[in-house]
Amino acid sequence: MGKKTYIATTVGNNCILGASVSETASGKDLQKAYGVFKEEAESINPEYQPDTVNTDDWPSTQKAWKKLFPKITVLFCFLHIFIGIRDRSRKKYKEYFLDAASRLWDCFRAESKRSFSQRVRRLSEWCRNTENGVPDVIAAKIKKLRDNLPQFSQIYDFPGAHRTSNMVDRLMQRMDRHLFSTKYFHGTMKSANLSIRAWALIQNFAPLNPWTVRQKGYVSSFERVNEFKYHGNWLQNLLISGSLGGLRTGPPNPL
Repeated sequence: MGKKTYIATTVGNNCILGASVSETASGKDLQKAYGVFKEEAESINPEYQPDTVNTDDWPSTQKAWKKLFPKITVLFCFLHIFIGIRDRSRKKYKEYFLDAASRLWDCFRAESKRSFSQRVRRLSEWCRNTENGVPDVIAAKIKKLRDNLPQFSQIYDFPGAHRTSNMVDRLMQRMDRHLFSTKYFHGTMKSANLSIRAWALIQNFAPLNPWTVRQKGYVSSFERVNEFKYHGNWLQNLLISGSLGGLRTGPPNPL
């Protein structure tokens, strides 16, 4: 039986910005793994400081980001509340699920923090009303939303910030398929990190599907994020970008 590991994945603009293997899901190990992304970002821009990050509800992940970037605002993923309800009630409590889902997305569509807070409170009251008979598997998730209302509602303070983490979820689905095909990691932590980072580079630089290239005008995720490319050949573009232009090694000693 192999040893379980975790991959601290950072995504922005549908591009994988960081992917590092962590031995455990503890705050200390995740901070170390996400710290690789911070180190690489600061090697490009020493003043790098993200305003927000959207995460799932794993406390260790949230603490790791706060430790690495003390000024960052951690936004809770609204989608994970819905998924938690859907996975536990869609079949067994179908009618309650449909009703709760409709009310939940009505909260999501609120146009202001005040409106959002009011709708969440009404949803919570609906769940607590014993006459409605809302199953515990649904009520528990709604209670979690209500208890963490300040964290969910602060999204309105950052126009343009992501309210869900579905961008990273989509890319991690590809990662999961890749890992399944390769039978996961073999050997050491070093080789595991090299393996997942190599996969991330391919994802970022390999050509997108022809329709996207024709419609959007960019060839790869890297080009979409940076709005330029070093070379017309995608592999040459990867090699030039991956070299970091000597930023890791520092300037050569004068003769």
